[in-house]
Amino acid sequence: MFDKQDKKVLVVDDQYGIRILLYEVLGKEGYKTFQAANGKMALEIVEKESPDLVILDMKIPGMDGIEILKHIKKINQEIKVIMMTAYGELDMIKEATQLGALTHFTKPFDIDELRMAVHQQLAC
Repeated sequence: MFDKQDKKVLVVDDQYGIRILLYEVLGKEGYKTFQAANGKMALEIVEKESPDLVILDMKIPGMDGIEILKHIKKINQEIKVIMMTAYGELDMIKEATQLGALTHFTKPFDIDELRMAVHQQLAC
């Protein structure tokens, strides 16, 4: 069994409601949780906190999810990434997977499924 308090999760989404929901749910699970509304904030947190897992929205104004994913992997190849998308954009999902994203969830997602995916990724 792993200690959730040792695990850091960053939620990156420009939608406040989704960010807060995931922040609170994962925080209650015991993870040390961070949130960012855009790519610049996300990359600052990645550099400073080195999260174990990033939950990353694909559609973010400015720097999109693919661009953020590339930067995250440049900073630290070991950081695990789960993508979220409101769209069935297979090309972006395929590219994200090739760049190292582990899986993706389509919005609206089942919070319990996402919670389990986070747990599975951080347990190994």
